[in-house]
Amino acid sequence: MPTRSETLARAAMLRATFEAQGAVLVEPPILQPAAALLELYGEDIRARAYVTSDALRGEQMLRPDFTVPVVQMHMADGAEPARYTYAGEVFRRQEHDPDRANEFVQVGYEVFDRTDPAAADAEVFALISAALEGLPVRAVTGDIGVLMAAVNGLKTTQARKDALIRHIWRPKRFRALLDRFAGLTPVPPARAALIAADVPAPGPLIGLRGPAEIAARIAALRADAAKPPISKAQVSVILALLQVKDTMPNALNRLNDLAVDMPAIAPAVARVEAREIALRARGIATDDLPFHASYGRTSMEYYDGFVFGFRAEKRPDLPAIASGGRYDALTRRLGQGAEIPAVGGVMRPGLMLELEGAQ
Repeated sequence: MPTRSETLARAAMLRATFEAQGAVLVEPPILQPAAALLELYGEDIRARAYVTSDALRGEQMLRPDFTVPVVQMHMADGAEPARYTYAGEVFRRQEHDPDRANEFVQVGYEVFDRTDPAAADAEVFALISAALEGLPVRAVTGDIGVLMAAVNGLKTTQARKDALIRHIWRPKRFRALLDRFAGLTPVPPARAALIAADVPAPGPLIGLRGPAEIAARIAALRADAAKPPISKAQVSVILALLQVKDTMPNALNRLNDLAVDMPAIAPAVARVEAREIALRARGIATDDLPFHASYGRTSMEYYDGFVFGFRAEKRPDLPAIASGGRYDALTRRLGQGAEIPAVGGVMRPGLMLELEGAQ
């Protein structure tokens, strides 16, 4: 295992590489305000955050990553375009996997540039790929935006679309909702009774929901039950999209075929095509680069477009050696009306050294 000093030395080298590309060094505080940040992370990270509090600052958390604090900083007073880099510890509880580190060093590169998003995607991916050259890692890419476009293109209610978008990062829950909205699964008896108003007299309130919230939920269930189901044809397109798993050129052929049946995804597929061209211009061999339409659905919930990861080929037990993606919607949420296309990636120098030592 690499020592802390070795890991920090490698982190400094990686950071210097990004600074040479014009990135500005930033150092977000280790303690971050919890209330504003916890809702921006995915369910997995929220459950693993270290949270504390004091009388002066209120609830605080040890930073679980750098991206959200960097976006906050940029949207407050950053120039355009902007590139940032950072290196330092992040903290995540590992209660279900004690063999994984709960504190590790992360190095990152973030690009805020509205000129050419496809080129920015390729820039981040290519720089990280170059930094990993020689290591036994395998890259995989995806695009959450294609699935989002497919959901938004469904001929159904906005409430159903919102629910599906909210659960994109929870594949089992997403599939269960899709089947329910398509009428492919039976309505649970308790829900059927509520919809039919066939329930006994109310008992004592249990839980946090009050009478008004419960009534609103029942009304929403009844309204949804009155709507026609999502067509089986549209469901089949969504399921076919989730099965796309091939090299990037072959995956693009399949995505374009699906766009014939669901034109709503055509703009998102065009963005994947533009990215493939930009990646090739950066020297990436896209003919061999995997594209999985479902990739990234269990990672950070702020990704809404391009996603990528590099995993150790012979160490499936290790987390991603590097990962990243596009998070345009996050800049919108933190920009108070302003927004800018943004993409970034992070690396774990400790894992890189571990792989080198095993070669």
